[in-house]
Amino acid sequence: MGELRPLGSDLPDATRALAQALRELFEGLGVSVRRYAARRQWDPGTLSRYLNGTRMPPWRIVRELLADLGEHRGTAVTPEAVELVRELYRAAIDAGSSQHDAMEVIEDQLADADRRSRRSSVQGDVLGDALLERTNRIHDLEVRLSQLEADWRAERGRADELAAAHPNVSQLLEERDVLQQQAARLGEELRSAREERAAAEERCQLLERQLEALERPTVLPTVLDAGMPKILIVDDQPDNLLAITAVLGTLDQDLVTVSSGRDALKALLDNDDFAVIIMDVQMPDMDGYETAAQIKRRHRNRDVPIIFLTAMGADPVHASQGYLAGGVDYITKPFDPWALRAKVAVFTQIHIERRVTLRTLARDTSTQQ
Repeated sequence: MGELRPLGSDLPDATRALAQALRELFEGLGVSVRRYAARRQWDPGTLSRYLNGTRMPPWRIVRELLADLGEHRGTAVTPEAVELVRELYRAAIDAGSSQHDAMEVIEDQLADADRRSRRSSVQGDVLGDALLERTNRIHDLEVRLSQLEADWRAERGRADELAAAHPNVSQLLEERDVLQQQAARLGEELRSAREERAAAEERCQLLERQLEALERPTVLPTVLDAGMPKILIVDDQPDNLLAITAVLGTLDQDLVTVSSGRDALKALLDNDDFAVIIMDVQMPDMDGYETAAQIKRRHRNRDVPIIFLTAMGADPVHASQGYLAGGVDYITKPFDPWALRAKVAVFTQIHIERRVTLRTLARDTSTQQ
């Protein structure tokens, strides 16, 4: 496990080229596979298969390897080197992506969503306990204040004497005000934590459906005579549009491609039967986040799910910004074609199920009338 084995003779050329590049990067670290796996808390067998070309690594693994090499050398890896590796990775995915590779990508996203859910749940419990403690203290203070006010009303003639006997009334009021402010803040934080947990739970369920779509073909509900819903693809690079349409062409859906955020808004005005929008983030004039915000402001389009597809990496800051902008998913380039197809297929299934449900409700309402 400590040494790299020779590359197999039956590897596809693109896979071999990527594996060779990754091995050269890894050898620059000057450590064994087992030691590096322990450092990163990875499975050494899986890391070995990545470096031997028998399994396709997620792009996150490649990015972390580049970062570790830069740290080891004391200087960042050049953008040219990163782009070279990215091109090799893209070619290897196009040549050798498999259902198993896509499942690894989505399982990694599921693990992240589960961590978010558990963290939000723990945070919510802590905030709930703190809020309960403040609420109880406020209640105690209000009981004491109510008693004092009752004494003031009953003994109005002895006001001066009572004030002298209870000089801390103003202090109690101030303490209650402070506690009420703290309770309001804790209540808001608790609401945010619960919303984050609910969003993470919803994302977990969605990712599990995507894994099911990879394990067995998705059976779409009957769409009657309305036809399959459309997919809107937004990217300013013609090569990217061509690659995405090639990946999604097997889904038997109408693919609408546009090259800017403004064209996307126009396309949504012309037709509202889109199951999902695939949105590039880095575009001139109006980027993907701004375009998504404009879409979510429109009543007729705000429920259309948006998948952000970007080359900026899977940094949590970028991902959070994507979710805040209204995205339901966030995947990085080079993207796994199997994973993208699974995600789009699930959103299409959800769209059709909703359409069928609405038709059934409308028919039942018409029958009752």
